Amino acid sequence: MRFSEEKINRLRECVRRSMSEFRFVHTAEVEKMAARIALIYAPESIDILRVAALLHDITKEYSPDEHIKMLIEYGDTVSKLDRLSYKTLHARTAPYAIKGKYPEFADDKVLCAVRYHTTGRADMSLCEKIIFLADYIDMSRKFDDCVYLRDYFWSADPETMSESERAEHLDKTLILAFDMTIKALIDEKCPISSETFEARNHLVAGLCR
Repeated sequence: MRFSEEKINRLRECVRRSMSEFRFVHTAEVEKMAARIALIYAPESIDILRVAALLHDITKEYSPDEHIKMLIEYGDTVSKLDRLSYKTLHARTAPYAIKGKYPEFADDKVLCAVRYHTTGRADMSLCEKIIFLADYIDMSRKFDDCVYLRDYFWSADPETMSESERAEHLDKTLILAFDMTIKALIDEKCPISSETFEARNHLVAGLCR
């Protein structure tokens, strides 16, 4: 274990003080869901996943201008589409905030799981997949799509599956999540990150082998 229970508990308290009660309730539930999924898929990485869950939204409550300023300060590019997709910017600024405010937790697996928890990307790691899903289906989520996806994932009893069946079920669940996300963004006439299309296409191609 890279991060002890004591370190994780201290981090949780620091995170709690840094955000609104509403945001922390969601964050704490994502930690619980990530741990629950990890017990089935990646028990050896449960500490990494709990830390990533606690840190995934640490810049979520920044304003669009604060995100853009932070990205520019770190030499990151900010396109017109980025400005129109400001709800995804926290996934890009959070890794910088982790390195600055929580350097002891700036493990590469943590940083990548946080970076891609909103858009996904092609060839996602297992930790990235778990944080993406935990953020989508945590118990604080009451939206119809989130409730449906949560039921879809757990009603299949992944803990009873073989390793290959579990992996396939996770990928199918993520494809469904991307489908829901893309449809919602189209309905809202919002731009869609190319990373999201690439993530979905990579998963679909993998299932067709």
